[in-house]
Amino acid sequence: MPYVDRQNRFCGFLDIEENENSGRFLRRYFILDTEQGSLLWYMDNPQNLPKGAGNVGSLNLSYISKVNDATKQRPKAEFCFVINAGMRKFYLQANDQQDLVEWISVLNNAIKITVPKPGEGHNTHAETPQELLGTVKQVSYKTEIIGGVPIITATQEQGEGHNGADRGGVKRAQNQMPYFLSRGAQDQAIIKAGYCVKQGAVMKNWKRRYFVLDENSLNYYKTDMEREPLRAIPLKEIHKVQECKQSEHMMRDNLFEMVTSSRTFYIQADSPEDMHSWIKAISGAIVAQRGPGRSANT
Repeated sequence: MPYVDRQNRFCGFLDIEENENSGRFLRRYFILDTEQGSLLWYMDNPQNLPKGAGNVGSLNLSYISKVNDATKQRPKAEFCFVINAGMRKFYLQANDQQDLVEWISVLNNAIKITVPKPGEGHNTHAETPQELLGTVKQVSYKTEIIGGVPIITATQEQGEGHNGADRGGVKRAQNQMPYFLSRGAQDQAIIKAGYCVKQGAVMKNWKRRYFVLDENSLNYYKTDMEREPLRAIPLKEIHKVQECKQSEHMMRDNLFEMVTSSRTFYIQADSPEDMHSWIKAISGAIVAQRGPGRSANT
């Protein structure tokens, strides 16, 4: 789902058909900047790209006439919507039905304030991203201490049960199971899997890794096609999992930290919802392994 970053811009991953009518959708990170009046897309979150790496595509909001659902035009493309910009149509795929509705809403609201109606002159109110979210469902969270481990869960009631909204807790493209796990050949039950960005221990650089959480450990791989993990972190070594509040990392959105016996891992998710989902899943797995009443520090 689109979220508002620290620079007050809408952000999130979408798949875009960069060459019209090619049928080939590519994963890109989108930034809707209403102040600059543009929609930009990148190979990844710019925070994780090499210094100086620019966007791979852009669209001036004043060129957009309408954004609407395109599932009928593209029945084979799941959760598809289209941006109409002059003679060109940009087809994009959202992650689920709720993501589809929210992107269409924020884009249509953005072009309304970018292209003022005749006679309104320059008095058009430039709404903030929070105002643009208007009718879009807001997400709130509650924190519970279970077995000594803080667990954050969404308290929203609205929007649950949408067609494809959860899809088994695994998002298409970004959170699909790796091919060697999807066959059911592994002994450990998979709790959650998906891509996140992790800070290295020595060089302190940030790299995208594929994480797999099972009943006994959190493993991360170079990609979802790898058979052997780069590292397996036993759950018994994890003392704490929480949203990161350290000032040196505060410019990174959706960042959480995992404190273990040997080091603290800093992990960046793709959205606030995904961040809280990982915190909840890891904390829950720790509680399930240690049993109720056992704290993470025991």
